[in-house]
Amino acid sequence: MYREQIKVLDCTIRDGGLINKHDFDDRFVREVYKALAVSGVDYMEIGYKNSRELFSPKEYGKWKFCDDDDIKRIIDGIETKMKISVMVDIGRVNIDDVKPKKDSPVDMIRTACYVKDVDKAIAMINHFSEKGYETTCNIMAISKTIDKELNETLQQLEEQTKAQAIYIVDSYGSLYQETTEFYIKKSKQYIKTKEVGFHGHNNQQLAFSNTIESIIHDANYLDATIYGIGRGAGNCPIELLLGFLKNPKFDIRPIYDVISREFIPLLNKIEWGYFIPYAITGMLDEHPRAAIALRASHQKENYREFYEGLVGAQ
Repeated sequence: MYREQIKVLDCTIRDGGLINKHDFDDRFVREVYKALAVSGVDYMEIGYKNSRELFSPKEYGKWKFCDDDDIKRIIDGIETKMKISVMVDIGRVNIDDVKPKKDSPVDMIRTACYVKDVDKAIAMINHFSEKGYETTCNIMAISKTIDKELNETLQQLEEQTKAQAIYIVDSYGSLYQETTEFYIKKSKQYIKTKEVGFHGHNNQQLAFSNTIESIIHDANYLDATIYGIGRGAGNCPIELLLGFLKNPKFDIRPIYDVISREFIPLLNKIEWGYFIPYAITGMLDEHPRAAIALRASHQKENYREFYEGLVGAQ
């Protein structure tokens, strides 16, 4: 599959940081950055831009906040065309703390929102666009949206924002190929002057296949992570995505190297990937918080009791 318009965004540090409170050390983040830079990936999302008034630096690592100086230390001395992205959530960032693009190493700011907050998201997106940043809107928990509300949200984002892309986000890992097709096609009905993107979670081991499905229906902004790292079951593995895309600008070998050196050892310290509790919440279209709590308990393999606790014993 080769299409020149396709952009690959790696969110290894941002989504992976949801496992360890964004407490990756600089050496690890720089190794990830170097591997992605050589691989030809278009964007690296290095974390969240959150307010320290809401989140304590004593509890969270620096990639919860993404200070410009911290980012500069990571990227210093590495020549690459790859761009830097950060994510913001509604109500969790002080937008006045974000410097203009000309004074920052960040290239793109992605605003994550639920459909109920689309008006707030539009204001934030346009604020960051006016400061010179590339912008996107990531519509969270797409599987829980009511059809009419989603239609209105897409139309508003098309008509009222300067965003480069509008992302469909399978937050609960509950989509299948048919539902992915439905949401991408629906988005394309309303989004005419921007790209459509897709971010999949791997609860049912479908993040990669759903990403392929989104490509088939002309989604051009694609999220993935190294070795599929991410909250709970994780995300579409970038090594699979680059292997599927036939664009000669991508070189998969640096990704294999960093997996061998950094991510295999990391699996001994933190857990991510396919586990049955995540599959259960994905099948039921539920937030994985209950599965995450189970995996952190001494009953983490008690699958039947977990399932019956969610659906009721028969």
